[in-house]
Parts: sequence; C-alpha cells; structure tokens
Amino acid sequence: MAEKEIENKEREVKEGKKNPETKQSPEDISKDRTKFVTREIEHEMKSSYIDYAMSVIAGRALPDVRDGLKPVHRRVLFSMLELGLFHNKPYKKCARIVGDCLGKYHPHGDMAVYDALVRLAQPFSMRYPLIEGQGNFGSIDGDTAAAMRYTEARLAESAEDMLADIDKETVDFVPNFDATLKEPVVLPSKLPNLLINGSSGIAVGMATNIPPHNVCEIADGIIAAINNPEISAEQLMRIIKGPDFPTAGIIYGTSGIREAYTTGSGKIIVRARTEIEEHKNRKRIVINEIPYAVEKSSLIEEIADAVKKGFVDGISDLRDESDKEGIRVIIELSHDGNPELVLNQLCKHTRMQSTFGIIMLALVNNVPKTLTLKQMIVLFIGHRKDVVTKRTKFELTRAEERVHILSGIIIALKNIDDVVKKIKASKTVNDAKNMLEKDYALTEIQAKAILDMKLQRLASLEQEKVVEEHKQLLELIKKLKEILASEAEILKIIKEEIIELKKKYADKRRTEIVEAEYVQIEAEDIIKEENVVVTLTNHGYIKRTPLSNYRVQRRGGKGLIGIATKEEDFVEHLKVVSTHSYLLLFTSKGSVHKIKTYDVPEAQRNAKGRPIVNFLNLEQNEKVTELIGLDSFEADKYIIMATKKGIIKRSSLLDYDTNRASIKAIILDKDDEVVGVNIGDGSKEIILATRKGQAARFKEDEVRVMGRVTQGVIGVKLEENDYVVEMIIADETRHLLTVTENGFGKRTEISEYRLTGRAVKGVTNIKLGEKTGDVVGVKAVVPSDELMLITKSGNAIRFPVTQASLVGRHAQGVHLIKLEENDSVVSVAKIEKEEEAAEADEAENKGIEISDDEISDENNNGNEDDSNGEDNNSDNDAKSSQ
Repeated sequence: MAEKEIENKEREVKEGKKNPETKQSPEDISKDRTKFVTREIEHEMKSSYIDYAMSVIAGRALPDVRDGLKPVHRRVLFSMLELGLFHNKPYKKCARIVGDCLGKYHPHGDMAVYDALVRLAQPFSMRYPLIEGQGNFGSIDGDTAAAMRYTEARLAESAEDMLADIDKETVDFVPNFDATLKEPVVLPSKLPNLLINGSSGIAVGMATNIPPHNVCEIADGIIAAINNPEISAEQLMRIIKGPDFPTAGIIYGTSGIREAYTTGSGKIIVRARTEIEEHKNRKRIVINEIPYAVEKSSLIEEIADAVKKGFVDGISDLRDESDKEGIRVIIELSHDGNPELVLNQLCKHTRMQSTFGIIMLALVNNVPKTLTLKQMIVLFIGHRKDVVTKRTKFELTRAEERVHILSGIIIALKNIDDVVKKIKASKTVNDAKNMLEKDYALTEIQAKAILDMKLQRLASLEQEKVVEEHKQLLELIKKLKEILASEAEILKIIKEEIIELKKKYADKRRTEIVEAEYVQIEAEDIIKEENVVVTLTNHGYIKRTPLSNYRVQRRGGKGLIGIATKEEDFVEHLKVVSTHSYLLLFTSKGSVHKIKTYDVPEAQRNAKGRPIVNFLNLEQNEKVTELIGLDSFEADKYIIMATKKGIIKRSSLLDYDTNRASIKAIILDKDDEVVGVNIGDGSKEIILATRKGQAARFKEDEVRVMGRVTQGVIGVKLEENDYVVEMIIADETRHLLTVTENGFGKRTEISEYRLTGRAVKGVTNIKLGEKTGDVVGVKAVVPSDELMLITKSGNAIRFPVTQASLVGRHAQGVHLIKLEENDSVVSVAKIEKEEEAAEADEAENKGIEISDDEISDENNNGNEDDSNGEDNNSDNDAKSSQ
C-alpha cells in the first residue's frame, strides 16, 4: 500500500471518519495499519540473524548441560526407547531406527540422524558408548560406517540409565515438529553424560569441545560436591585428575587442565604412547596409543610425508601391524637413527602430539554459557534434584491413589456378604455403584474398583494380600513425604544412585597424566656441539663434516682430499660453523630458508653430500645464491641483498628470525633475481658490478633499513641491456677480479674504486670491446684463491687467480682461457677449499695469525696490461637520488 494512502487513512482515523472509497470504519483502518511495520533493514537483518543463530545454537550444535546431549542424539535415544530396543532385546536395523526418528522427531535428513547414531556407538569416539552396534560402524582409521540398511543397533545399558524414569513425569515434553506427538526437552540422565562422554560442536559464532572423563572420578567428584557445596576447584581436581580419552594417550602437564576447570577453557597437550624396541640390531619406535580424534591412517600418512619432505630423518621403514587387540604402528629406524630425536621430530611435524582445546560451553536454560568444572557438576546435581523430586511426587500420587482404592476394597471385604447381597439386588451397575457410595461412604473411584474386582480376591489369602499391600503403601507414602520434606534425603538418593552407577561402569583410567609440563627436546639437547664444515657445490650437493677431520697444514703441504664431486662440479659455498648454528640459504627467486646446521646431512670428507632439493622446496630454475652461518640473530646486524636489475635492499637481521622454514626475503619483479647477499653492520661499503663493465661503490648506510617483505631501492643505474652480475663488500685487502665472456680477465685493487654514491652509473671497472665481450663474473679474491670458469659448451676450467694480471680499472686484462669457435664463458665461481677454511679456523681458535701467503705457495701478482683507459664521463660518477 502506498504511503500516501496510509497517510490518508491515518488522517481519517484521527477525524473519526469512514474511508469513502473502502467504506472502512476507523477501527477497520487501525487493523489494516497493523499489517505495515516500517523498520530499518539493518535492524531487520540483525534480528533475523540472531533468531537463526539461536535456532542453530539451541536446536542443533550445543549440548544441554543436564543430559549432555544435542537434540538429534536425544531424539535417537528416545526413538529407540519407544521401539523397545533395550540392551537385552534383539538388535534392529538402523534404517528402521533412523526412519522412525526422522518421521517423528528430527526432519533434518537421514544422514544427519544416522551419523549421530553411529557416533553414539563408536568406542573410539565415546568413552562410554550409549548404543550397541552390530556391523560396520567405522574405525579409528577414519573408515565410514556401512549403509544403514546393513547395520543394526540397540540401546546400551548406559543409555537406559539416561532414559530411566522418563515415564514418571520427571521431565517436560513438548510437541514435535508437526504437533502430532510429544518429545522430551531433556532426558532424566541418571548418568552424568556430559562429563563422562564429553561433546563437541560448532554453532554460529561459538563452539564447544568438552573432553570425556572417567566415570569413577566424576562420580567421586559429584559425591564430594554434594557432601561439601563449598568445595573448591583445587579440591575437585584432586579427585578429577583430568580428561580420560577413549583412545588413551598421555597428557603432559596440569596447567591447561587447571585453567580449563577454573575458567571453562584451556589447552592440553596429548601425545601418543610409544615404546622403543630393539629388533635385529636396530631400534624401532612402536606406537600403541594415539591422541583423541586423530585418525590412525591419516597419522601414518603424515609420518610418511614428513619423512619424504625431509622434516624427519633416521626412519627406514613404516608399517601398520594393528589388529583387534589394539594399535601397533612400527617405525623402523636406520642404523644411525636416534630414537629420542626421531620421536621429537615426529611429535613436532605430525599429530603424534596434538593440542586439545577445551571449551566447556553448554546450554543452561537454553542459553549458551561457558562453565567451570564445579558449575557443570552443580548444574547436574540440580537437574537430578529436580528429577528425583518430580519422580517422588509422581510415586507419591500413584501410591495415594492406590491406597485410596485399597481402603475402599478393605471396607467391602469386611462387609463382603452384605455387599454381595446388595449388589445382586441392584438392577443396574449404576444402581450398585450409587448403593456402595451411599451405604458405605465410598467414593466413586472406590465403588468402581469394588465392582471391577474379581471374585478370586475374595479368597482369604487374597484378602490378606490386599491388607498387606495397603500397609506397605502407607509406609511408602510416609517415606515419600519425608523425602519431599527434606533436601538432604533427596541428595542422599542422588548419592546412592551415583554410587550404584560407579559400581556398574567402573573401569581404570586410560589416559595417563604426567604432572610435569611437556618440554620439547630439541636436537641441541642430543647432538654434540662442535665446529663443522658445511659445503654446497655448484650442482647443489650439500653436506656437513666435522672440522676435526681436517688437520692444520703449513705452506708446502699437499693438502687433504676434499669433497668427491663430479669432474665438472666444485665447492661454491663453504662455511665453518657450529652444529647448533643457524644456516640462512638465500635463493635467486628471493626466498630464504632457515635451517639448523645439524639438519644438514653429515657425510665423510670425501663424500659428495646430498642434493639440496631433497630437503629445500625450490622452484624450477631456482638455486641457492648465498649461504650464511649465524650463531644468533643480532639487532645491530643487517641483511644486504642485490638484484640483477640493480636493486639494493637492507633489512634488520631480526626480521629473518622466524619459526617458518621458508620466508620471502625480497619482492622481485618478474624478470629479476637475487645476485648477491651479505651481512652488514652499518659501516661497510658495497660495490655493484655490471655486465657492461661499470662499478658503483657506496656506503652501506646510504641504503635505508626497510622491512623484510619490501622491494628495495636503486643501487646502480643501468644502461639498456645492462644488469648487475655481482655484489661485493669493499674490503681493500682484496682484489676485484673481473672475467669477460670471451675469456679475458684482470685483477684490480679495490682501493682504485672511489666512492660514487648509490643510484649512479658508477665508474669503469674494465675496458670492454668486441674482443673481450661483456662481463660474466666479478669476484673479491686473494692471491691464494682459485676460480672455475664454465663455458657455454659445458667445459669447466680451474685456475689460480694469479693468472689474471693485477692492473688498473681501465685495463682490458689478459686471456685466461682459450675458447673454441662460437664458445664463450657463461659463469665464474670462486672455489672454496675446505682445508684452508679449516686451517684458518683452527688458527683463529689458537690465536695464530695466518696470512694469505702462508695458506698458499702462490703469491704471483702477474704482469700488468698496458691497455689503460679513462674514467667514464663525470656525469656517470656523480651521485644521483633515487
């Protein structure tokens, strides 16, 4: 209806007139007006969403604190009760049970009902199953149950205790979904189901995750709370030790349990139970119990995946030998496998150790509340008090009704001859009834009972039974009234019922609780700390070797046989670090991988090592650009990175101290890559050398410190088709060796490269021409170093750097390699020599200074080339801003 029409109607209502068009009176218009309600859409959406959320919370996802059941579970059990499927009766097809529940009480899909039924029957899901299943009801491996037409079920005895006294008006009933039947709002629940079986569910904006407990501990806790209503959480925790999962396992620490019991939420660490066995001169780990809610098959897959990815070392075989007797997963260790270390790696990278988040959320008077342990026990006791009170009132009413009838029968029996005579004389039943009421002062109910009485009750023994029953009922009525008059009597009954349940279902605790908090044993606790040599070859083979395998040699020594590489492979990165140090491996794609030195596979001095791609997740065409060893992450140190397109970046070393194994170190353009990485302290100087023979030298602090996930700033301005080939830390005790693609090379004193500033073209590094070709590599070297030149045709030539003449910046250099036609140099790498690094480290430990000359017999500066040139234009040398 249009707003104008409504306004007209309202005006007419105020004036008390009839609407001339509709002939409606003001009262009629007022009734129509109530059909139109103007509301803001935000308020309507909010109200509707809250209604939906509360429907999900109260009607599906959360258990009631009184019986610990969600509506679907409650309806399944009640349907089975109506079908008479008691624990001592035959099983019935689950399809029949599901259909009955679906049609009568739970119209939300057959699988929703069947899944709920299946869970109630699974011994690995429920600590005390409420349904006995026959057939395939799934397994701890994650197998699903068979179709409902194949499986059968009946109530477990524990479920019968949940349903006991439901026919004695102990709980309220409400109409079902179509108002044709009645269903219980809650079950009488003699068994404290919420605590002994727990519950889990996700509602709208909230979730619950209540762990199961041992029935003996819960029973003792309830009794203690009845005896002492002021009992503290600490006192309760001395009785109720903690969760008791159906799949057992080990709980480490009590702080999470204490937090959950006192606040309603907390976290506990649950770990698989294992034992270490000796088998055929090897050790193996046997898993006998797994954490709650973890599928065994998924756990085995996780273990295999962790081994495949290199997260866990030392495992040679994995198999599942589980049977009906229990879980038995065998983890065979290799000869050098350390059981404790392997076990801790497995707990770290798989769900052999999991965190169970406790959220003790349940419905209290249909309102979700987070409860403490004591509150849950008190609310259960309150529910049982209500049930016992209602049951007692029901029994009292029935007893009084029966006594009333028996009193009339006894009066009739005392005057039986006269009663029989008068009944015989009566013309109709109604006359006989009226006669009894008038002549013997009986009520209508008593008179009717006398008329319905069988003649066999007139026997003397039967008369005695009537009198005895009347006497017993009078005593029962007296007792029931005493119970109702005393709360202590009601609590006494609750205690007696709990003690009876404890005797019936008592069993030993399955989950062990270790008082001490779980401490993750790191490899440092097991692996001896010692200095090792970590090497990475050009072809990507990595290994670590104890430094003790190398001996100090003086000048003239023959050296030691180092890594056994292929003929064309060589050691490109070498670090002497502690086994407990960190290794940062920077890649060309801008990532950095952080590992511990002990994670690098140990190998003998002459072994080639292990392919790095086996335990680093590298992309296609991605290679390790730099390997940096660190004892710790220091706040005053920086990571300096340079890219092929002339970008320089400086970040705090602390930004790379992360628990993730692989992180982004720099943001790169699509066609850019990292060419150099180094550690800075704010005082170093940097040289960026380009393919077109330029070099820019600037101070480290000209590059501002920025975050880890950033792109960086311009380090050197590049001409067209030019790019950076190397970043060098300007150490004036070294020489800058430059090699071109046509095999020319030279060495130059670093002091000849003046400071140009950042973001400039730089100065001439080498004179290039058609004869030399472009620059392919630049290295900072000392006379004792050796280089490896790799050509396009695949040839690799190794030579000492002294073959390159020590000349000025403008020189062209000398021939270093004779190339075949159409061949060219494509890569230059400095060869790291293990024995020299070992010697330098040993000398440093002993306080001995060893010069480069002492390390090598070679110290030839070579011949200078006469081909000199001039600096580039001053414009190139001038410092420009980014």
